[in-house]
Amino acid sequence: MRWKKGRRSSNVEDRRGQRVGRGVKMGGGVTVLVVVAVLLLGGDPSALLQMAGETPATQTRAPTAAEDETADFVTVVLGSTEDVWSQIFAAAGQSYREPTLVLFTDMVQSACGMNTAATGPFYCPPDQKVYIDVGFFRELARIGGAGDFARAYVVGHEVGHHVQNLVGTSGAVRQAQARSGSQAEANRLSVALELQADCYAGVWAHQINQRGGDVVLEPGDVEEGLRAAAAIGDDRLMRSAGRAANPESFTHGSSEQRAMWLRRGLETGNVEACDTFGQ
Repeated sequence: MRWKKGRRSSNVEDRRGQRVGRGVKMGGGVTVLVVVAVLLLGGDPSALLQMAGETPATQTRAPTAAEDETADFVTVVLGSTEDVWSQIFAAAGQSYREPTLVLFTDMVQSACGMNTAATGPFYCPPDQKVYIDVGFFRELARIGGAGDFARAYVVGHEVGHHVQNLVGTSGAVRQAQARSGSQAEANRLSVALELQADCYAGVWAHQINQRGGDVVLEPGDVEEGLRAAAAIGDDRLMRSAGRAANPESFTHGSSEQRAMWLRRGLETGNVEACDTFGQ
């Protein structure tokens, strides 16, 4: 993938190397009761109040050279998604609100709570931020998703979730899941949402190739992306964990589905072709 001359996005928070400690947290009612108890015993509650409101502590370390290059790459990919989605939204008479991408190591605090690297890359609708642990790309390569476009696909997928949030798809799915009364139906809707984000990643990749700018795919990149999509299919991940692949328990889609919808976006470059809910 050709990318080094690409525009760097300014919407990146670099939290790499920060070790997030879990501060002491108490609910308001519990805090009041404990403070009253301290006062009755003749103590000073000020230290307790300071502890209860304390934010997570951090330790920092210097990122490695490999992490720096990954961060630079992700920043370029994000800038490219901003350019593409801004044009797509403008063509529809809308304005694209760019997400922020947070790079972190091991653990991160978001508006969606405290998340560890085990969560994998994720998008948090309340703060409209994409969160990526740079170490995830090493794991992705280990399970068969190596290469620049494999990493770019991950960024494109999470930005796809941001697009879904902006246009109201995510909210509509959450409401439908709440009404469904069935875990199987809720999972089906979750799979449709994830596959659409895969398709949106393909739309972005198609568009950068059409533009022929400083970020563009090279021979072999499409295959890298398809391998990455297949590598993180629910069926493959379940089997690698020693579990039977039960389609009703899928939340992201099978390897075949994920590769198919990424390919559809890549081939059409058309957002309307990404109607996973109508399939």
